[in-house]
Amino acid sequence: MRVRELKPGISAPGQDTRHRPMTMMASVPTKYWSMGEDGRVRCDLCPRYCKLKDGARGLCFVRKRDGDRMVLTTYGRSSGFCIDPIEKKPLNHFLPGTSVLSLGTAGCNLACNFCQNHDISKSREMDTLQAEATPETIAQAAARLGCASVAFTYNDPVIFHEYARDCAIACHERGIRTVAVTAGYITDQARPDFFEHMDAANVDLKAFTERFYRDVTKSELHVVLDTLRYLAHETDVWLELTTLLIPGENDADGEIDAMTRFVADELGPDVPLHFSAFHPDYRMLDRARTPHVTLIRARQIALDNGVRHVYLGNVHDFARQSSYCHGCGARVIGRDGYVISDWKLDERGKCLACRTPVSGVFDGPPGQWGSRRQPVDLSRFAVPA
Repeated sequence: MRVRELKPGISAPGQDTRHRPMTMMASVPTKYWSMGEDGRVRCDLCPRYCKLKDGARGLCFVRKRDGDRMVLTTYGRSSGFCIDPIEKKPLNHFLPGTSVLSLGTAGCNLACNFCQNHDISKSREMDTLQAEATPETIAQAAARLGCASVAFTYNDPVIFHEYARDCAIACHERGIRTVAVTAGYITDQARPDFFEHMDAANVDLKAFTERFYRDVTKSELHVVLDTLRYLAHETDVWLELTTLLIPGENDADGEIDAMTRFVADELGPDVPLHFSAFHPDYRMLDRARTPHVTLIRARQIALDNGVRHVYLGNVHDFARQSSYCHGCGARVIGRDGYVISDWKLDERGKCLACRTPVSGVFDGPPGQWGSRRQPVDLSRFAVPA
């Protein structure tokens, strides 16, 4: 069992934007950029290193050059807020059964052809950001709504780094944990500051070939692997992984074998891995859905390679969505979709049958949120500036 001590974070000098009035929140200065000899400003947040003339935006669309600086144009604005089960992130070993307040913004620093949130992540229209909330409002809402955590999700929180960081700081001050759902495409310069304020992360390991990352996502696999190694070995962030298996793209046995050996050998056998079923979307409408048998085969390869906790997503499969003790094989957490049906762990996360510790972040009995998805209007929780 791993439990992170909650403590207030500290913003970089001159970067604390948490107490700005909402009317000033659309654009705030950013920290990770440099001026090139050619007069262009280079964004150093992600490995795209976009070089921009005045007024230009990066590929993510939300980071923009404004004079001789970079600004984030979506600070304090969201595509919406919703209470979800934590298992939907997906996180199966982090505060099971609890509710999480989820939010995202717009834009993305990847260009995945299969994006299943493309209406948000590929948006170039700022009017998709209909909701506004300060970090303090988000933290207060989560506390009053009984959410154990806040998740930065729907689009990649790396691109709204400053907003996510300030929200996380405000949440920690109220004892609310924080979650990043991310592709992990971030520079080694910005990586520590971002993950310092996260308690858990689900990272999309989209495939295990540079070819896939280059052609299908317009990014690089080795950067994501560096992020995973960093999280596993240099932080106390609880880490889980998700791979969407796309027929004919990343579902070959050899690739799954190499990926799961990497997870077990370089990240550790206790890092949970979720294999999720693809459905046709965005620019991959010509591909078939992932057969259930493909997910089952991938799970078995992972288990054979020493990954202890492997789950199937986007399908109904009680047996393969439940958690098992690696000591005696007993089912310790039963899951029917997002609903917990069995709980056979003690208050310290040990198997009741054999007392083997199950790795994760457990805080007493499981929550009872279930499978509900509840949109929330945060305006009623607004904290005066």
